[in-house]
Amino acid sequence: MTTRIGIDAGGTLTKVAYWNDENIMSFKSFLSSDFQSVKEWVESKHSSSSICLTGGRAEQLKKILLSKEDLPYVVEFDATMNGVMHQMKQEIINSSSAIIANIGTGTSIHIMHDNSHARIGGTGVGGGTLLGLGMALTGLTDYKEMIQLSLNGNRSAIDVLVSDIYKDNKLPITGSLTASNFGGVSLKNEETRTKADLIAGIQGIIGEVVATLCIQAADAHGVEDIIYIGSTLEDNILLQEIIESYTILKKKNPIFLEKHGYSGAIGALLENN
Repeated sequence: MTTRIGIDAGGTLTKVAYWNDENIMSFKSFLSSDFQSVKEWVESKHSSSSICLTGGRAEQLKKILLSKEDLPYVVEFDATMNGVMHQMKQEIINSSSAIIANIGTGTSIHIMHDNSHARIGGTGVGGGTLLGLGMALTGLTDYKEMIQLSLNGNRSAIDVLVSDIYKDNKLPITGSLTASNFGGVSLKNEETRTKADLIAGIQGIIGEVVATLCIQAADAHGVEDIIYIGSTLEDNILLQEIIESYTILKKKNPIFLEKHGYSGAIGALLENN
């Protein structure tokens, strides 16, 4: 039996969803800077497979997979939404209307009503921000090292909170809210900062910017659920915590799917009949 594969070639990561020998959906990822490894994996493990592509770098990958010239392609947003809906059914998540934030290299924001969806906005803040700013501020180059290190970081030396500004005055809003991301670097000169603190501060920017935009979108469209997906959330405990706490604080319901970064690949796989 020919194996079916769905591949989402993104700006930073290439995600793969496929049926294994036990007919169970399985997953794998590669750096998008190393399409040769994708080619070698396909040729060594799945040379007779049927492949369907999606993602912004799909055409580039298609040229590398020379023996797969007529590969079908699914529009990225459609593949992602199909993958989200499949996961919601599998995880028994009941939500007929929701905001969906796909946090990849940047972030794309969608509105979903039943089986229809539309892109309503986005931001350049995402995993590329974490990697780029992390490299610039700390000299680290390994993405996984960054997200693990951030768990030991302390944002109090990096950010300025509302309570820092108002001191002994009556607080107009919750004191634990961030008044200025990275504002503490200039206002708290006496404090020392570690690489972990800096990376945690970057995670704070990403989480709060994405959550804020999604909350505003949810208010505008009259929905309560916000589904957060995307490869930037994979194994990224701190970012998930930041997004979750801020979303709950603003009285919305955050939902995280189990396979955060594979919705596009899953959607491409399901289209690959």
